[in-house]
Amino acid sequence: MQAKPILPAALGASRLVPMIIGAALFMELLDGTAVLTALPQMAGEFGEVPVRMNLVVSLYLLAVALFVPVSGWAADRFGPRRVLLAAIASFMLASLACAASASLLQLSLARLLQGAAGAMMAPVGQVLLLRWSTPETLLRNMAALAIPALLGPMLGPPLGGLLVSLLSWHWIFLINLPIGALGLALILRRVPDYPGDPQRRLDRRGFLLSSCALACLVFGFEALGHRLLPARWIAALLLSGSLAALAYHRHARRCAEPLIDLGLLRIPTFAAALWAGNLFRLGSAAQPFLLVLLLQLGFGLDPLAAGLLTLAGGAGALSVKFLSVSIVQRFGFRRTLSGNALLCALSILLCALVRADTSWWLLIPLLYLGGILRSLQFSTLGALTYADVPRELASRASSLSAMSMQLAMSLAVGLASSLLAGLMQLRGHSQVQVGDLALVIASGALLCAVSALLFHRLGDSAGAALRGRAAAAG
Repeated sequence: MQAKPILPAALGASRLVPMIIGAALFMELLDGTAVLTALPQMAGEFGEVPVRMNLVVSLYLLAVALFVPVSGWAADRFGPRRVLLAAIASFMLASLACAASASLLQLSLARLLQGAAGAMMAPVGQVLLLRWSTPETLLRNMAALAIPALLGPMLGPPLGGLLVSLLSWHWIFLINLPIGALGLALILRRVPDYPGDPQRRLDRRGFLLSSCALACLVFGFEALGHRLLPARWIAALLLSGSLAALAYHRHARRCAEPLIDLGLLRIPTFAAALWAGNLFRLGSAAQPFLLVLLLQLGFGLDPLAAGLLTLAGGAGALSVKFLSVSIVQRFGFRRTLSGNALLCALSILLCALVRADTSWWLLIPLLYLGGILRSLQFSTLGALTYADVPRELASRASSLSAMSMQLAMSLAVGLASSLLAGLMQLRGHSQVQVGDLALVIASGALLCAVSALLFHRLGDSAGAALRGRAAAAG
């Protein structure tokens, strides 16, 4: 027998639900970044050339790209809590399989399963949070959900380096077991069970086209950024992905219930959050990757020290959790997003000016400030994205948002890596130089500044109803 839905009012003012849902996102992002530090050790144990270990990352991203489009449909069809529980359990089993792998082939297959489960966790968790939240609490809950999304990539590299140094690479995957078990217990106890719709049919053609488009584009951008394939194969992937995307667009216009509802882009706040938000991600998403390169290759820090230094950004992200709602209530979505995007651009530009003799007393506060600004931007974006989306379309909006973010994140690293390689070739550098990295970092600042112009085009009343209700509830 299916449990009756627990309404938000029955849960009172509890703030545990967004943090519980965020734990799944945290586990996925922590694992995804921590595994990068273990690739050399894995290569040695498996007797593989280190460059082949990129398959561990690429196959994971490929599986995520294949299954993100269907996440919203699954949440509607089977109920978001049931899908989230199944995704976390599958992620745990896949993590155990990764730790038990004795060859690159076994590890690659386990990572495919892990990626499929990870593709469901973030968008389905968002659907669950959107259904649980009231208009009065949505802004606050989205701010809480942004914290694990920022902390995971920041804690991953130092934690991965610590586990690899003290124990072995297996523990990067085994650590997911207690986190996942705790998440399952808390979800069963605290998170409401909303029923699914058995009549919701899967748009099979849309699934094939959208998955093909996203997989080709994400894998193509990943290959571009890390030089995984010859240029002609990368071009073929990007062209195939673009053609599949055009075919899906044509299909969606004729389908009564498309898997990815492009009609959501007619909602002004959703469209602005998608286009301007992803432009901001293009400028900011590659910054942790570039900063670690700067600290390690430019200034000679070891991986663990560089990872620990970037934790200042995580501390900043935590700090703003208690301020973001008040800031948006006072200044509104338009001024908060446009002004904060400019401040983010300035903080990134200052990072480009850092040199080996820069005092840590200056660098740590700068990283701390950057964490505050990014956290404020993403939590505000999360609320604006769904401010005017009807509740019955929340799952479709979550799928479309997750797809666009996946593309933006992959494209960000790919563009940054390609720009860095191009600068090195143009300037005749065989090794990465501080000046090359500084220019690439500064280009990210420029993209963030341009996104501020798009945010500024929002009306003063954008998200006003959500803002007013949050103020009344606060």
